[in-house]
Amino acid sequence: MAKATPKPPKSGLFVGINKGHVVTPRVPRAKPANRKGHLCQRTKFVRSLIREVAGFAPYERRVMELLKNSKDKRARRLAKKRV
Repeated sequence: MAKATPKPPKSGLFVGINKGHVVTPRVPRAKPANRKGHLCQRTKFVRSLIREVAGFAPYERRVMELLKNSKDKRARRLAKKRV
């Protein structure tokens, strides 16, 4: 995806490449929805603690075993199928 180039300022004229009324651009405030999916410290800690206590799921153990035996293609297919 191409990076957008900044627009040149409006000239105040109603014709031409920079046509339009001259205004000062607004800076919108950050919405809480922008944080969606962001991992907070507490959640990160709790998930790591649960992983430490509960261990891996059976399919994760099988994938690790396949990777140890250099069957990476089969491990990838199994992981894609399960997740």
